[in-house]
Order: sequence, then structure tokens, then C-alpha cells
Amino acid sequence: MFDIKWIRANAEAFDAAVSRRKGSVASSVDLLAIDNRRRDIITRLNEAQEQRNALSKQIGQAKAQKDEARAAELMAEVARLKAFIPQGEADERAVEAELHAALSVIPNLVFDDVPSGADEADNVEYFGRNGTAETAALQRAPKPSFSFAPKEHYDVGVAAREMDFETAARISGSRFVILKGQVARLERALGQFMLDLHTTQHGYIEVQPPLLVRDEALFGTNQLPKFEDDLFFTQHGDNRLALIPTAEVPLTNMVRESILAEEELPLRLTALTACFRSEAGSAGRDTRGMLRQHQFNKVEMVSITTPETSVDEHERMLGCAEAVLQKLGLHYRVMNLCTGDVGFGAKKTYDLEVWLPGQNTYREISSVSVCGDFQARRMEARYRPAGEKQAPRFVHTLNGSGTAVGRCLIAVLENYQQEDGSVLVPEVLQPYMGGLKSIGGQG
Repeated sequence: MFDIKWIRANAEAFDAAVSRRKGSVASSVDLLAIDNRRRDIITRLNEAQEQRNALSKQIGQAKAQKDEARAAELMAEVARLKAFIPQGEADERAVEAELHAALSVIPNLVFDDVPSGADEADNVEYFGRNGTAETAALQRAPKPSFSFAPKEHYDVGVAAREMDFETAARISGSRFVILKGQVARLERALGQFMLDLHTTQHGYIEVQPPLLVRDEALFGTNQLPKFEDDLFFTQHGDNRLALIPTAEVPLTNMVRESILAEEELPLRLTALTACFRSEAGSAGRDTRGMLRQHQFNKVEMVSITTPETSVDEHERMLGCAEAVLQKLGLHYRVMNLCTGDVGFGAKKTYDLEVWLPGQNTYREISSVSVCGDFQARRMEARYRPAGEKQAPRFVHTLNGSGTAVGRCLIAVLENYQQEDGSVLVPEVLQPYMGGLKSIGGQG
């Protein structure tokens, strides 16, 4: 969300920056034309109110001088102004709503170091601020090698038996799955491992947030109005509620309409929740298996920071997500998303893409984004700087998957599969699996 005053003062810079965003047709000329109408209405309203007040005093003076004709003339003019003011106020509300609607669909402006590009094909591999491909390789597990042709997750023996897509489809429709037995336990173990890692080693506070949220919360984290078609809604009395598409929504909105003390920042929150997405526009994509589901589990990380620390926090959060994959021994790469692929609310995004040998490709397993004050303005989330008395400032918000549990399950099944259909359990997960070193067997 943008401040129209900033756009007025930086029109040329705004136009240049927004032109880097794919599909954006916003221009300062159009926005300022709406704002000019708003300002003109406000000016005329103020003038009318001032004139009404001045004439009201003159009425009293005319009556005191027993000039009834003059008093009647003044009263007629006051009546005209009184009739104009409500309509002017209605016009002001209408044009403010028009301006708000126009501003709310403009994507965030990306950082200068975000690579230009049309789509995901133009994303650039990222090796860290001072990293190289060689140093990155030292931190990441290598691609696994197989003496047999690796299968996709849904064909791996134990998963083929314990992933039930047919029953889920009879109950709920397509893009749902029922996990059973050891595969269900492995998925639960992954979520618990991630939560424990982020809370005990990365300084995040565990939260159990609501799974249903109001429109205002979705607007705050920029799911509304642009992504309404990707949400599942339910009705509770006269109130519309949505199932969360990500725990980013309730976690970030925990600071909405509040003023934090600078000493409280950074505020780091994490949650393991179910997430719900309609996957609008994905017809025909990833129709087999668990890659693209309407319901999935995800561990989310959210950070609330000062403006001065958000860029460093972005790098830190990336490291927290990478640690999950490193400890699981999964090969992955990090991509710096280009201007055509960066999400609507982000100023910069890193994607972690895990290697899936069954597909013989990388697939996204986490997105880590810094949003600047874009969401904070939509939520009215501010902080008061320490020291000298200063006006509250907008916080900066960040979010990242730490990681998508279902996709991590897919990665473990494919990377640790054995020829007999069993799957080795990564060492860090064995305590969560009652000491099991493998699951499944012939099948």
C-alpha cells in the first residue's frame, strides 16, 4: 500500500519503479488525477464550512440591527451551504474509496538489486551475499545417486500404499490426500522437527493462530483484493471468514493497529498450520501426487523489524529455512526471483528449490520475502523509536516458509527411497519416529 503524498513527491521515481513489475499498469498521472479530485472536493468543503460559519455570525449581527431582509438573505445562503456540505462529504468518501481501491492493487516496489525478467526462467541462482557456487556446495548435501531409476513420491513403495488419493477424492474432491501409517507419522515428524529447530535454535516464538480470518486481515497481508479467487471462504452469521492460505496472515496481523516499542523488535513468530488454497489458475498442473494440494501443512516464519534491520533479517531468515534442508541432508538451490516472478507484496524474494530425483528437477519448497512497510501501511502497524520522542514509524515485515511440510515429505520420500520401496529416515527425524531408521519395505 502506498502513501499518495509520497507518490506526489516522487512521481517520476514511482513510475520508473512500478514499470519493473510484471503486468502493472499503475501510473502517477492516473493516481494523482484521482487525488486532485479528492483535494478539490476537500478544498470546496472547507471553503463552504468556513463560509457557513462566517455567514452564521453575520445573521446574528443582522438580527441585532433588526435588518430582517439582510438576515433572511443570509439564512437562505446558509441553507444552501448546509445542503451542499452533506453531498460534498459523500463525494469525498466516494473519491477516497476510489483512490484506496486504486492504491490497493499496485504491487510493492522491488529493490534495485532484484534482477529484471519476465518470469521464473529469468530467476538467478543466489549463493549468499559473499558466497560462490563452491562455498554453497560445502553447506548443501549433494544430489543423491541411485543404482536404480528413482520413482516419484507417489510411486515409492511405502508411499504408494499409504497415500490414498482415491478415498480423499470421494470425500473432498480432487487435490486432497489421506496419509496413513508410517507416511503420516513421517509428515508429522517433519513438522515437529521444523518447529523445534526454529524455536530452540533460531529464536522464533511458537504460535497457534486461528485458521479462519476476516477480510481485514487478508487485506493487511495483501491476499485481498488481488488473490480473492485463490481463497476458500465460509460464512458465519453475517460475517465472511476465510481459511488461511498461509500462517503469514494471522502471524503478521498480530501487530495490526498497534504501536510497538522499538525494544520489542525484532519480533519473530512461527507456526505449524494447515493451509488452504483453491489453486486458481493451476488447472492441469501437478495433477498427480501431493505437490499442489488444496490443503497442506506448512511451518511459517514471520519477522517484524525496524526499517534499518529488515534487509539483514531477510538474509537471516533465508538461513533459517536453509538449515531445515541442510539438517535433512536434502540437496537444494536458492533462487533470487526476478521482477516478473516476485510476489505482489514483496520487495525481494528468495526461493529455496529442493531437488526431486523422481522428477529429475528442482521444485520450490520455501519462499522468503521482505516486504518493507508495504503490509504495515495496510495494517497500521507501527513502532515508537527508542530515545528521543519521535512520531511512530511503520514497521517492516518479512515472511518465509520454514518449510512447506508436504513438499518436504515428498523430498524425503524421493531422495531417501530404496530399491525395495522402503525409505530411509533422515537422522534428525529418527527421534521423532521412535528411533526408526527406515519405513516400509517390499512393495
